[in-house]
Amino acid sequence: MSDFYRSPAVLDTPLILTAWLEAHVASRFDAMRRAYFPAARNFIPAHLTLFHALPGCDLGEIEDELAERCWQAEPFTARASGLRFTGNGVAIVIDAPELVALRLGVAQSWAHALSPQDRQRFMPHVTVQNKVTPAHARQTFDALQAVFEPFDVVIEGLELWHYRGGPWSPAGRFPFGGMPD
Repeated sequence: MSDFYRSPAVLDTPLILTAWLEAHVASRFDAMRRAYFPAARNFIPAHLTLFHALPGCDLGEIEDELAERCWQAEPFTARASGLRFTGNGVAIVIDAPELVALRLGVAQSWAHALSPQDRQRFMPHVTVQNKVTPAHARQTFDALQAVFEPFDVVIEGLELWHYRGGPWSPAGRFPFGGMPD
């Protein structure tokens, strides 16, 4: 990792932790997000967030913990099982007991630093639409519900990101059963 990503300005920014999804499923989710998410607000690809704001000042310790947890795990199959109407958008529900358990372990380690949002119950999902009117969201939900069929999703590891208000910058990739990228 370059020194830029360890500079004080970068380390003061929150870290986002997401699931690393197999490429073809990530592309599928991203195509849906590009189709339904307001273009002016769509700065990042589709993602499955585990934590929204881990402390950037603890980057080294977080990297160490993620590396340790991930090399001991193996990629696993989760299930895109349905859709959730969120009021102002639509999310794809992901049934992933292994991911829930992994997140719980990380949450216990970082409980002292979790934001109120990250203390809430974890319900894995991928948001494909947000920040639209409820009527628009309901229309999208109904259209997608009419054609949605559950499918498998392989989760290959975890990805860590620096958050700066818009696009995210990569902070690390932690494959299950392997060495960090």
